[in-house]
Amino acid sequence: MSVEDTQALRVLHVDDALAVVDKPAGLMVHDSKLARGETDFAADRLREQFGKPVFLVHRLDRATSGCLLLAFDRDTASALGKTLMSGDFDKEYLSVCRGWPEESFVVDHPLDGGPGKPEKKPALTRFTRLATGELDAPGSGFDTSRYALLRCEPQTGRFRQIRRHLKHVSHHLIGDTSHGDGRHNRNFRMLGVHRMLLHARRLGFIHPATGEKLRVAAPVDAEWQKVLDRFGWSLD
Repeated sequence: MSVEDTQALRVLHVDDALAVVDKPAGLMVHDSKLARGETDFAADRLREQFGKPVFLVHRLDRATSGCLLLAFDRDTASALGKTLMSGDFDKEYLSVCRGWPEESFVVDHPLDGGPGKPEKKPALTRFTRLATGELDAPGSGFDTSRYALLRCEPQTGRFRQIRRHLKHVSHHLIGDTSHGDGRHNRNFRMLGVHRMLLHARRLGFIHPATGEKLRVAAPVDAEWQKVLDRFGWSLD
């Protein structure tokens, strides 16, 4: 396998106008103030991989894996951006959180735009509890520690929205070193899971060229599968 092959991202969908790729956890999407001297970015890899300019339609945090949408021309990127802003865009994430939240809940809590952007804007995320489990790790006065598998559907696109909304309701995201809970993160590191458990599993949107509904899904990686196997959880 060549160096170029090892740097290539898995392509989930591609046509003349756009592509959806599977971004691995740990890879930054593009250069920014959060890069801290890094030089490896998904955007650069994708330009080389496809051999032409790419225009990122949305972003994923470095530690988040899954569906990343890009366009091959400015008009397509603009059309997809407008669809994204209008809300006619389905985004489904998987996460694992501490505790057992309600079967379904909504977090409607304004968020700022991150470093240097103090203005708070409306932010809403819908959550569905898919499964629950426990580890033999005592804490908070209990003999075991409880965890839940969640489907997360952000209705807005604020900075680290899912991570910060889960913190807001004290169901911290596992593996999140910025907004999570250190003790619970350590419990999962003991299992050999060293990544943040947030995965952009599905995207659904109207293709700007064909007018058809496009649905794309990204499989979970090996560490995610390790968690699913450990708790006996399955995905539809």
